[in-house]
Amino acid sequence: MNIEHYHRLTKQAVALLEGETDLIANLSNLSALLNMELDRINWVGFYLLKQDQLVLGPFQGKPACVRIPVGRGVCGTSIATNTVQRIDDVHQFEGHIACDAASNSEIVIPFSVDGELVGVLDIDSPEISRFSQIDEEGLVFLVREVEKVLNSRSNK
Repeated sequence: MNIEHYHRLTKQAVALLEGETDLIANLSNLSALLNMELDRINWVGFYLLKQDQLVLGPFQGKPACVRIPVGRGVCGTSIATNTVQRIDDVHQFEGHIACDAASNSEIVIPFSVDGELVGVLDIDSPEISRFSQIDEEGLVFLVREVEKVLNSRSNK
């Protein structure tokens, strides 16, 4: 996918969230949109930070791990360091938590609401090295634009 595709997808995402204040409803629609629009993925969804762990939120795909300790696995590392994790081969990631044995690569992007880190967007693929630098840039752009919509109102 090219960056223009991600810009169009971001416009769709922002329009989809417009006017709705419930965080869970917004993340549900966002995971459905990403599942429809991204190819070669097998899971997309959100984990929400609650105390010292990530708890499964809205997603599309097979049943998933419900709780992930902060600092463990790709998602836990992303939230602990507040950094994007783009992993070409999850089997080479020390401490990887395998919710679905079919997943081979993963990208995780932390997100905030009103300046508070609240969770991560997690996308898995059955392909090794599925996510490129362009995918990372496009998805980070999408998450930052969605954060602006979520920040503009109370979503708690």
